[in-house]
Amino acid sequence: MLDVAMVKFIGDNPPGNGRVFLYLLCGYLTDIFRLPKKPIFAKILFALLDKLFNIFGKQGDGASGKITDFSLMTVDIHSHLIPGIDDGAKTMDDSIFLISRLYDLGFKKIITSPHVMADGYTNSSETILKGRDDVRAAIKANAIDIQFDAAAEYNIDDSLYEKIEKKDLLPIAKNYVLVEMPFMAKPPIMGDITYKLQIAGYNVILAHPERYGYFYEKTFESYYSLKDKNIFFQINIAALAGTYGKDAKYTAERMIDENMVDFLGTDLHGMRHLDFLNDSLRSKHLEKILNYDKLLNKTLL
Repeated sequence: MLDVAMVKFIGDNPPGNGRVFLYLLCGYLTDIFRLPKKPIFAKILFALLDKLFNIFGKQGDGASGKITDFSLMTVDIHSHLIPGIDDGAKTMDDSIFLISRLYDLGFKKIITSPHVMADGYTNSSETILKGRDDVRAAIKANAIDIQFDAAAEYNIDDSLYEKIEKKDLLPIAKNYVLVEMPFMAKPPIMGDITYKLQIAGYNVILAHPERYGYFYEKTFESYYSLKDKNIFFQINIAALAGTYGKDAKYTAERMIDENMVDFLGTDLHGMRHLDFLNDSLRSKHLEKILNYDKLLNKTLL
């Protein structure tokens, strides 16, 4: 029987990819072993069970089983772990729990990337850096041995022109800028924005290119054109688990097969995304890209 703590935990962290069973098992074990009925204990118990199920589960689409974590990736460049400033972590407790899970999954450094967009999350550089410092303090207080920094995920919209002109940007490392586009329609200013970023001395990373439906075509010409313009590609790991549908999965896998992927990202927002990361460990394409010698994540440590 589910206790109040577990019900609250499920409400805050809706299940993904069929892991309702794990939530039910958590509730059952909590009752059987008379564990403290608090959400934090429910989170810890779920994480332990999820890890066990991932280790002993089947391998999926041809993975060798040698990849059990993301230690070969080392650095994550795309996540939403500063609490309360976008659609990612809601509280500092959420942030610390998610960061601790990334540490358990083999990451040594996180460069989180809150949304910055004209219509929605109008985060300033100051807001993001203050949030970064608060999370760093919480990481230290919780004795988690992981590096934490912040950049941003900039939506390609008109507000980006002023930021480029004023150099009011938070890059990854010294000069990588992570950008995203709307999912419904390609912004007409995309080419101009990326060109201005490059002229200003930045390398442009396009976040999750596998998710933009308007680029889907058999010839892959839109993607080839972007690579010809020296745009770096960061695919979401979860795409390899089919999280965003079969077209995104096919596109991500083809990009890996054609050596078009420069960075991987978790795009971690909440608990359900941890499910997707664990599911992706069964992907032969994840194994392939993690062993790709030109994957750039590890150069950022």
